[in-house]
Amino acid sequence: MMPGMTDIILWVIAGAAAGWIGYAFMNLNEERGLLASIVIGILGGFFGGKVVAPLIGSGSTVNPADFSPFPLFIALASAAAILIITSMVYKRFGF
Repeated sequence: MMPGMTDIILWVIAGAAAGWIGYAFMNLNEERGLLASIVIGILGGFFGGKVVAPLIGSGSTVNPADFSPFPLFIALASAAAILIITSMVYKRFGF
């Protein structure tokens, strides 16, 4: 695998899990459905791991191929935040 590919896969899985949990237990994006929640979570996880974590100093390792848990946490938090925001926007404006 390419260096960093494991991180991207973990970010996507964390985002999908956040989308599923948000839909199943927190009733986020319930009007749009489970698939929309999972896709929004995946996009949020990827965005958080790839864009937000480096901006706030992800504490990256010396070797870029090594795993770092901080970007995974940021990806999960970003996915949850984007799920909440999209749910609020949908309830307010209907899109």
